[in-house]
Amino acid sequence: MMKKYASSLIILTMMMGLILAGCGTQTSSNTSGAGANTGKAPAAESNAGSTAETSSSNGASGSQMVNVYTARHYDVDSQLFDAFTQATGIKVNEIKGTAEELVERLKREGESSEADLFVTVDGGVLNYAKQNDVLQPIVSATVDTNVPAQLRDTEDYWVGFATRARVIVYAKDRVKPEQLSTYEDLATDKWKGKVLVRSSSSLYNQSLLASFIELNGQQAAEAWAKGMVANFARDPEGGDRDQAKAIAAGIGDVAIMNTYYVGQMLHSKDAEEVKVAEQLGVFFPNQETTGAHLNISGIGLTKHAKNKENAIKLIEFLTSAKTQTTLSQGSFEFPVNAAADKPELLKTWGEFKTQQLDFAKLGENNKLAVELLNKAGWK
Repeated sequence: MMKKYASSLIILTMMMGLILAGCGTQTSSNTSGAGANTGKAPAAESNAGSTAETSSSNGASGSQMVNVYTARHYDVDSQLFDAFTQATGIKVNEIKGTAEELVERLKREGESSEADLFVTVDGGVLNYAKQNDVLQPIVSATVDTNVPAQLRDTEDYWVGFATRARVIVYAKDRVKPEQLSTYEDLATDKWKGKVLVRSSSSLYNQSLLASFIELNGQQAAEAWAKGMVANFARDPEGGDRDQAKAIAAGIGDVAIMNTYYVGQMLHSKDAEEVKVAEQLGVFFPNQETTGAHLNISGIGLTKHAKNKENAIKLIEFLTSAKTQTTLSQGSFEFPVNAAADKPELLKTWGEFKTQQLDFAKLGENNKLAVELLNKAGWK
């Protein structure tokens, strides 16, 4: 009996051993599998990190991309960048912000900056970037051929790629073109209560007054600002489109606006904007004296550009006749390349005389211009 019990116990013990061994093997296998899966994840992350480093290395070598810090916010710019990528295989990365923010960012980033190009509106701001030592000269015979000297920095730290004239826009049903002449004339008594314009915080107005300081002197510039304030139809508010709408609403008869807004409104998808623009006439002032004020969009090559060769290729592309034609047709800005074709609207306005001055003076005179605007009570 005892022998039979012992035999049974031995058999049971052997069976339990086999079961436990199987369980141990299964547990070991599962643990090994989890370990293998866990082990693969870091490997994948390591590969991803390697890819990121490779991409960064490619960007730094300047072979496949160009990084643009831009204060312009126009759809046509993105379209041009896409066209450049299609033509060259070089990807364009846009980083947007205000001009002041982007200049400060370039200063803060220093040599570690990934920016290759700085794009903004207004000669004064371009000069500000130059003075803050975040740009380097652009060396390109192609660019020099595409863009006339008067639309380039005197030391080639930036180059213009579009312009707009700051003109007098008037109500066709209330004002005759022969009644208009100069910016200065808008400050005379005959326009009292009829003038519309943006606030003194507008860089467009600051640069306009800065140009008067350079061309006519501080005293004359201050007198003009005071005369304008006395003739305002309302306190300055809104952008250029708002001035156009105020003319259509009968609030004022004349406004100072950039030309490209008129073109964009006439071709807007908004029927009301088209209706407003159709009621406006465009007059280029000071044609017998100093010429119309020109506002410029320009490009600077950043001081620490890591994709310098690609950046210069993009500048050459943007200033080419073909691209300039596309830009002008899309934004209604004036092209800087004389070989470019302009939209029919711009052609109907004809040729006009512009102010002849160094765009750097707009930046140099900005602080004084702001002081004079505040002193005049220009809100």
